Amino acid sequence: MRKLRTASVLLFILILTHSCEQKERESANISISTPIKDKQLETPPLPKVVELFGEKILIDNFDIQERLDKELIVNTYFHSSTVQILKKANRYFPQIEAILAEEQVHDDMKYLCVIESALHQVTSPAGAKGFWQFMPEAGAEYNLEISADVDERFHIEKSTRAACAYLKNAHRNFDNWILAAASYNCGVSGLKSNLEEQNSNNFFELYLNGETSRYIFRIMALKIMMENPKGYGYDPDKLELYAPIETRKIEVTKSISDLTVWAKMNGSNLRILKVLNPWLISNKLTVKGKTYTIELPKN
Repeated sequence: MRKLRTASVLLFILILTHSCEQKERESANISISTPIKDKQLETPPLPKVVELFGEKILIDNFDIQERLDKELIVNTYFHSSTVQILKKANRYFPQIEAILAEEQVHDDMKYLCVIESALHQVTSPAGAKGFWQFMPEAGAEYNLEISADVDERFHIEKSTRAACAYLKNAHRNFDNWILAAASYNCGVSGLKSNLEEQNSNNFFELYLNGETSRYIFRIMALKIMMENPKGYGYDPDKLELYAPIETRKIEVTKSISDLTVWAKMNGSNLRILKVLNPWLISNKLTVKGKTYTIELPKN
């Protein structure tokens, strides 16, 4: 009797299992045979000529066309990043543009800053930091203070001036802003070696490592898109762009033992102080014969 009941139970389980598998197969067949309706993707328009650093670049052969096309596609459909770049550029470009003009560095270098950091105060896996992604050695070489309390690679004005110093030195070596910009990625000596080995002074003819090979095309793509965002599906009027922040500047000549207390005493808080002054990397500021300028909201 027990054996009979056991056999009945097993038979019921087998029938139930078969029925479930049959339903799964039918469901799978329905989902496979049912067409999936999706929005048609469009290839971003490819210009025939691009002006970059004052030079007119003809997009006139398959290699240049496809390299630029790749970067336009990547940035057009990388929506979350591209939207943030457009929003942040409205806040930070005026300051960066003013410094580039004062330092007599071509205005298009602001797009180099964009491809380096997307206008975020980021730290790379290799240890490069800030908008312009300076490594510690390069930061020190260009007079950016890096200490326990301060990292001026995160200081927008000072790091932009340091980048200008590098780029002007590179321009003196190459007499060309495109090559100067490319050297920001692979170094002046590294680019010189490639130019000599390949007997060329034209970036677009060089066979380079993957990252440097893409570098100028990434700058080109961001310039094209940011100068004509509507042409690539981004309407600045609907993006609620970030406005520049009006600040008051406080000169500091003495050490601050507690930035939290200091911020409160000056009508703000540690959070806002750090957002406006990301170069302050600890909760104190040690001052030794130097004047620092800390920014707080104007109102």
